[in-house]
Amino acid sequence: MSHQFTSRRTHHRQLLATLAAAATLTLVTACSSTTSAGTPAASTSSAPSATASTSASASASMAATNVTELKTMTTSLGDIVVDGNGMVLYMFTKDTQGAQTSACVGACATIWPAATADSTPTLTGVTGAVTLIPTASGGKQVALNGWPLYYYAKDKAAGDTLGQGVGSIWYVLDASGTPKKS
Repeated sequence: MSHQFTSRRTHHRQLLATLAAAATLTLVTACSSTTSAGTPAASTSSAPSATASTSASASASMAATNVTELKTMTTSLGDIVVDGNGMVLYMFTKDTQGAQTSACVGACATIWPAATADSTPTLTGVTGAVTLIPTASGGKQVALNGWPLYYYAKDKAAGDTLGQGVGSIWYVLDASGTPKKS
C-alpha cells in the first residue's frame, strides 16, 4: 500500500512539473511570437514557473476587467491613457487603425489581454474618439482613435508602464489616442 501511495505522489509531482513547464513554454512562445518580425525580445531569460503562473493569473484577471472609464494619468512618459483604476492601456502596431478586429490573438492575448467593456466608457481628460469593436469571443474591445486597447500582464500596479516599447510594437497613447513612441 505504501508503494502505491508513493507512486501516486511521484506521478502527481511529475504532472505538476510538466504543467509548470508547459505554462512557462507558453509564455516564452507568446513573447517570441510578439517579436517574430525580427524585433528584439524585451527579455531573453525564461521566467520561473511561479512567475509564469502569476503572469497568467494577472492576464486572466485583467481580461475579466470591464472598463467603465478611460482617463489620463501623468507618468514619466507624460500624460497617458489609463482605465478607471489607473492601469495603463497600450496599442499594438500590428493592428490596423480603424479596423474592426484585433491582430493580437492566441498566446499574444495571454500577455496582452484586451481592454473590454459592455458599453462605451466614460471619459475624463481623454479627447480621442472611443469605440467598441467585436472580439473573437463575442465581447467588445475598447478602441481609442481607432486603436484597440490592451493591458500588459507585467504591469501590476496603477501607473506601471512596463509594456512601453516592448518589441518596438507596443505603445501607450496620449489623450487624443496618438501612440507615444518615445
